Formats: sequence, structure tokens, C-alpha cells
Amino acid sequence: MNFASRLVLGTFTIVVFTLLVLAWGSERALRTGLEREVRTTLEREARLVAEVLPADPARWASAIQRMGVQSTHRIVVRDSSGAEYASGDSLDAEKVVTVQVEAGPGLVEVSAPLEGVDEAVRRTRGSISGAALLALLVALVLAFIAGRSIASPLVALSGAARAIAAGALPRFPRSGIPEVDALVQALRQMNRQLAERFEELRREKAGSTAIVDAMVEGIVAADPKGRIVIANPAARRLLGYTPDAPLPDLRTLFRAKAAREAVDEVLDGTAIHGREVELDNRVLQVNARSLEGGGAVLVLHDLTEVRRLESVRRDFVANVSHELKTPLTSISGYAETLAEGDVDEATQARFLGTIVANAKRMQRLVDDLLDLSRIESGRWTPHLEPIELGPLASDSLHLFTDRAEARGITLAVDIAEDVGTINADPDAVRQVLTNLVDNAMRYVPDGGNVAIRATRDGNGVRLAVADDGTGIPSEHLPRIFERFYRVDASRSREEGGTGLGLAIVRHIVEAHRGRVHAESIPRQGTTIVTWWPLGS
Repeated sequence: MNFASRLVLGTFTIVVFTLLVLAWGSERALRTGLEREVRTTLEREARLVAEVLPADPARWASAIQRMGVQSTHRIVVRDSSGAEYASGDSLDAEKVVTVQVEAGPGLVEVSAPLEGVDEAVRRTRGSISGAALLALLVALVLAFIAGRSIASPLVALSGAARAIAAGALPRFPRSGIPEVDALVQALRQMNRQLAERFEELRREKAGSTAIVDAMVEGIVAADPKGRIVIANPAARRLLGYTPDAPLPDLRTLFRAKAAREAVDEVLDGTAIHGREVELDNRVLQVNARSLEGGGAVLVLHDLTEVRRLESVRRDFVANVSHELKTPLTSISGYAETLAEGDVDEATQARFLGTIVANAKRMQRLVDDLLDLSRIESGRWTPHLEPIELGPLASDSLHLFTDRAEARGITLAVDIAEDVGTINADPDAVRQVLTNLVDNAMRYVPDGGNVAIRATRDGNGVRLAVADDGTGIPSEHLPRIFERFYRVDASRSREEGGTGLGLAIVRHIVEAHRGRVHAESIPRQGTTIVTWWPLGS
């Protein structure tokens, strides 16, 4: 039942009760008044009868009969002996009013029926009922109008409150009722304050969300039931979930046993700091703690690259130490022998030549290390200018002419006519070609061939160094551009290689936004292909 119905029903109940009370009270008052008036009339008539009653009791009968004819009331006179003189028939005792007055030695009694009183009360009751019914109808109409006028703004206020709760724009009513208007004003002010606070919360949430989404660490938060409520993009990436993929509960989120054990511990209330777990070939550091009221938050830091770099650093130190150990051992051994002084001139010359060769080998290693460090650290950037590849390739091969003639190796340059020029750092391109030709010279047999070739390839130039040497097994091809990686380590060291030439080539080419790869067939030869974009 709505407010207006309640108001009308309440008003109807009050009016009916009030009318009933008024009708009952009016009827009682009317009946009492009429009976009092009848009693007064009878008493006055009885006194009048007593005054006009003859002194001789023998004449009372005739006198009473005459009075009875003139009056509608029953008159009874009793003398001192108890004799009774009456006019008219006796009346019904339940509907009669009787008044007694002393008259000398006798008693005068006048009685009248109450039928007139009852009739007057009935007529009055009918009039009152009609008036009450009319008043009730008027009250109902007025109560309905009043209820609608009061309930309408309250209903509108209820709708406004629901709109505020739903986040929609509320519409506030105008009622003209001071109390309701005060409530409207309070609700309007509350809506403004809530809107300001919600906007502030939205800004704070947007800022927090942006911070969490921008973090490189994975953030995962779960409610007391273990359902995940926050998982930033980094966490989804680390766990292998797409941005819109549904996430399972926290206890089943991880596939690795160590990670699940960590989750169980934190959900049991134990904080976790710096625990490393392996997950899908990744090393993750987990920091987690339970939340007040239940739930947990986990921070996942990807240490895969850090551990890889640590491994690279260890391998690099070991490789450099190994590369330096051999020439240093040779230099130290031959120097100690020469220091003893008991060596002929021919042996001295051979020993000194070995010392110089190993020193130069160490120098090349140090130079290559410095070049690689400079390139990888970003301290070197290419200085671009137009380059004609033909002259530059010829100059690069000229450095190896003596070595090639001594071994009967044929050097060649083959530059396609449509190659034109490229924008690149000439010194860097020259170093790339020098490293590639030097590497080819080590693996090509005496009487073999080494060639520099250049052709157009899409929106770039394909610059390659090919040889017909021993070739490289296919399983080694993906790794030959790594630092210190050698297909045949003993032969490379005998030829004086540092193991860094191809790594330097890769970094130089990629610094020009190009790419490099190797093509090889064992016992048929190898081609190292570099691709340089024309717009470099």
C-alpha cells in the first residue's frame, strides 16, 4: 500500500471514529435533554393538578376525569388511605416517565410515554447519519487530494534517491510544503556532495589504475573468496593470459607447484618476500601479503632477463678470461725463456715473433671488446651519408690482397647496376665488410674464393660476403652472431679470431635499422647476408 492510500485510509478511519463518537454523544445528549424536558413538563403539570384538586376527596374522581380529558398524560391521585383515582389507561412501564408530587393528604402522579422522545431521537439520528455520510465523503475527497499533494513530491523524492543510487541524473520536485522542500534541499545538497566525492574517487581510481597498468611488475589482487579482482597487463602477460581472458581463482591461477604453495601461504596469512619461482621458462620473484579482512595481493617481478644477463656476464667474463689466457700464457712463457738468456738468435727471433703475434691478438681482442661495448652501450650512433658500395667494397678487399695471394684465394666484387647508393656510416660499413671478409678468409681453403655481392632487395640493399669454404652446420647458424661463439673453436683461435667479429657486425647493421643472417651448406660454403634499408 502506497503513502497516499495509507493517508486516505488513516483519514477515513479517524473521520469514521470521530463521527461515530459524535453521533453517539449527540444521541445520548439529545435523549437526556428530551427526557429532562418531559420530566420538567410532567412535574409542572403535576403541581398544577395538585393546586386545582378539590378539597373534598369525594370530588377527586370527577375532577381527575375532567383533567384527563384535557391532558394527554395519565393522571393518578392517591389519598392517605391508599385509594387511587386515575384518568386513562395504564402505560407501559418501560416507556413511561412518571413524576410524583404531594397534594395535601394525597399524592399526585403524572405519567407520559417516551414514544415522542424515541421518535425525535430517530429523526435526529437519521439527520446526523446523513450529515455524517456527507462529511465522510467530503473528508475522503479532501484526504485523497491532500494525500496526492503530499505523496507526489515524496514519490518524486524516492525516484530521485533511486536515480542517485544508480548514478543517473536525479529530478527534484517542487512541493510547496516547507518540510518536504527542506528534505528536497537536503537531498539536492547530498547529491552534489556525493557527485563531488564520486568524481574525486573516480580520479583517484583512474590514477591508481593508470599507475598499476603502467607498472612493469605484475599486480594480482584477490578478494576473501579468492576471486581475482585486479590483474594488470603485466601480470596477464607474465601468466600467459590475454587482456580479455577470464582468470581463474587465485589458488588455481598458477600451474607451477612452487607458485601455488606461495599462494596457499599468503592466503593463510603468511607474508612472502623475494621468493623466486619458475613459471613457463620464466623466473619470477614473488612478493605477497594478505589483506585485512581477507584476500591477498601479489607482486610479480620478472627476473628472467636479469638472470639471463647474469649468465651472459658470467659467460662473458669466462670467455674473455679464456681468450686472454692463451696469448698471455704464450707471451709469459716465451718471455721467461728469453729472460734466461741462453737462446740463439734464430730462436730469439721466432720467440719474439710469437710474442708480437700474441700481443697483436690481445690488442685485436681488446679493440673488438671496446667496439662492442661502445655500440651496445648506445655511446655510438652512425653518421649517415650517401655511400657507393662498389668503391667501398673494393677498398675493403684490398686489405686482404697479400693474404689472398699467399694462399691463392680469389677475391671478387659483384655490385648490381641498380644498387646505387645507400645512406649509412661509411666507417661502419667498411668495418662490417672487413670483419666478414676476415672471417671468410679463415674458413676458405687455399685456392678458394671470397666475394662481396650487392643487389637490390625490396626497399633496401642486400649486401653479402660469400665463400666456398667448409660451411657451417645448420644447428650452429642461429648462434654464430653471439659473442665468443665458434663453430670450430680451435681452428678459429689458430687463425687469430677473437670470436666477436660477427657480434659486432650484427650490432652495426641493426643500428642502421637493418638485419643480418647466415646461409650455409656444409663443405660448399657460407654466405653472410646483411640488409640495409635505402631510407637509413
